[in-house]
Amino acid sequence: MEKGIHASLNISAEVSVYLDNGSFGLLGTEDTVSRHEREILRKEYEEFVGKGKPDWCPIPQDFIPTPQMTPDRQRRCFLRTMRVNRDYSHDGYVPVVHVGQFLTRYLTAMQRHGTLSLKQSIAIGGIVPNLLRAPKAMPYVDILAGLKRVRDTFVDRKIHIFGVGGTATLHLAILLGMDSADSSGWRNRAARGLVQLPGTGDRMVADLGSWRGRALTKDELEALRACPCPACAQFGLDGLKARGMDGFCNRATHNLWVLLTEARDIESHLSDGSYALWHERHLDNSTYLPLIRLALDQHVSPLP
Repeated sequence: MEKGIHASLNISAEVSVYLDNGSFGLLGTEDTVSRHEREILRKEYEEFVGKGKPDWCPIPQDFIPTPQMTPDRQRRCFLRTMRVNRDYSHDGYVPVVHVGQFLTRYLTAMQRHGTLSLKQSIAIGGIVPNLLRAPKAMPYVDILAGLKRVRDTFVDRKIHIFGVGGTATLHLAILLGMDSADSSGWRNRAARGLVQLPGTGDRMVADLGSWRGRALTKDELEALRACPCPACAQFGLDGLKARGMDGFCNRATHNLWVLLTEARDIESHLSDGSYALWHERHLDNSTYLPLIRLALDQHVSPLP
C-alpha cells in the first residue's frame, strides 16, 4: 500500500493487475457476518484499492448464490449484491452479476440504473459452484446460455468471468466472447500434486498423500519430459515431482504456462480460421467437448 501493487511486486507498467475481492472465501456467510463487519471490510478494501492502485477491481463484496440454496436465499444474494453494485457505481469499481435463476433480474437491474448501465466492464460470478457439480447444479448448457445472454446484453463492454481456469473451460470462455478470466485452480492443482496438460486435463505427477488423480500415460509422460515451460526446462520431471515449496512452485509455473499457451493457441487458431479442425484433434475431454462444439456455433469475437 506504500508503493502500489506494481512497484511492490516489480510488475511492469504494461502488465495489468486485476484484483479479486475475496468473496468466494466468504461463501455461505452472508447471514452470519454483521452489517457492521461488512462495512469495516469494505472500508479496508477501499483503502487498499486507493493506495495499491490495481488496474481492475470488482465491487468490495458480492454475495455468491449456490445451487443448493433455497430460492429465498438466492434472492437475498441477488438483492445484497445489487445493493453493493449501486453503492459502488463510481470510481471504476466493476459491478458483478451471477449466473443462476436471478441472472435476468441482474441484467434488467443493471440496464435500468443510470450509472451501472454505462459501466464499461462487468464481471460474472457464481460459475464455480455449478462447474464443481454442487447439489442441484445448473446443467452445463444452461451455464453457457447464461454467459451468452450477458454477452448479448452488453455487446460493447469488457466482460470478466470469475472461476475459469481449466484447459477446456478456457475454450468456452473465449468462444463465448469473454474478454478476461481468472481462477486459482492452476495453483490449487499444483498444491495437490497435479499438473495440467495441453488439451487433455489434469494428471497426478507427485504423490502427496491424500490427494488422488489420473495417472500419466506413457505418451503423456514423454510429452511432459519434452515440455518447454520455464519450470520443466530448468528442473525437468524431477522438479515437478518434488515435494515441498520447490515442487509446488515448479508445478504452479508449469500449470500457468500451459493455460497461457492454451489461450494464445485458441486465439491464433480462431484468427486464422483453423480452430474448428484444430480443437477436434487437440482436445480430449468428454465432458466439455460437446459444449465447446455448441459454443463454436455461437462464437462471438471478444473486444480488441
